Amino acid sequence: MNNNSIGTKLLMTVLTLTLLAYFGIQAFRFFTDPLSITMAYTYRVEEEIQLSGFVVRDEQLLSGEESGLLRLDRTEGARVGKGGAIATVYADQASLDRQEEIATLTARMEQLRYAQEAALGAEVSLKLDNQIMQSMLQYRGSVAAGKFYEAEQEGAELRALVLKRDYTYSDQEDLSAQIDAVAAQIKELKNQSAGSVRRVYAPRSGLYSTVVDGYETVLTPAAVMEMTPTELSAATADAEATSNVGKLILGDSWYYAAVLPAEQAQKLQKHTGGLTLRFAKGVERDLAVEIESVSWEEDGSCVVVFRGDAFLQELTLLRKQSAQIITRAYEGIRVPSEALRIRKENVENEDGTTTETTVTGIYCVVGQEARFKPVEVLYSGEGFVLLRGTAAADRQSLWLRPGDEVIISARDLYDGKVISG
Repeated sequence: MNNNSIGTKLLMTVLTLTLLAYFGIQAFRFFTDPLSITMAYTYRVEEEIQLSGFVVRDEQLLSGEESGLLRLDRTEGARVGKGGAIATVYADQASLDRQEEIATLTARMEQLRYAQEAALGAEVSLKLDNQIMQSMLQYRGSVAAGKFYEAEQEGAELRALVLKRDYTYSDQEDLSAQIDAVAAQIKELKNQSAGSVRRVYAPRSGLYSTVVDGYETVLTPAAVMEMTPTELSAATADAEATSNVGKLILGDSWYYAAVLPAEQAQKLQKHTGGLTLRFAKGVERDLAVEIESVSWEEDGSCVVVFRGDAFLQELTLLRKQSAQIITRAYEGIRVPSEALRIRKENVENEDGTTTETTVTGIYCVVGQEARFKPVEVLYSGEGFVLLRGTAAADRQSLWLRPGDEVIISARDLYDGKVISG
């Protein structure tokens, strides 16, 4: 009986030690397992060249210095046709005041005639009410967005609509009397203004710009294509090139001239595909450009002139600018380089034979298992790669997507391995 009791105790002790050893080994493996997981996400890499140069346009200064009070009739970057009014010159302040009064009276005349000609029923009033509400929303939106020039115009339209609505309460005889009185005032003011107001017209079509910086006659498209790096770097504004009226920018093309190391200039010349120019400030979009010319090498440098054919109206105020030329861009799903795996697979041929091939891919956590997803490497950077999934269309579970949990390292990793959280 004692022997049996001792044997049972020894057996229980051995079983207990065995179980403790098993769970200890499993715990050790669990806490020392090199399992490391990260999240895949979309990423973009650009190959770029830093530049500093000049924006060049075909520009024409407008008629010298105007005497009197000048009021511009065009906004920056506005397109003007040949013969279009650009500015108004007033002989003195009194003349300017008269013109402003004429404009106010003319607007009032239009409002009175609208009220006189409209059928003053509920339909007209309702239409005006809707227009006033819409105008108020547009005005508020422009103010909130900081578009104060547009807000000024919309505010004037809103005032006109409110006055029209007010005039709908007047009778026809009262309206006729007011129209006659306003017409008489306008006629008298125009007689007083005769000879004191002059217009400045565009000699040809183009984009209007208020800023004259003196480079208009120095950095012309033809000139920069003949300049050496030394000449472009030393370019200064012409002090005699002035105009208080502004200038016209002709054509639709613009240029960006910069000095580059000869080696970079030669690589750009050989570059196939599109180039993208990104200004450091002043423009909030990337601009498609192509190389117009490359100068002869001088002390290891060249002048490279890029040409763009769009968005000229957004570049009217730019001159000396820092920029980047983007030669190539890669976009894919970013994962650490260590996550890449290469494994061998047997591919069945049409004749029934099999061929061993290597497949590049990564392991991702799908459910609770590790799944091998085949990929193509688009770009290899420092410590990371950009990938594109290559799984077949009918294998959606193996498609690589942003947000996938990518396994960087794990012990005994294989397809279908259970991954514990």
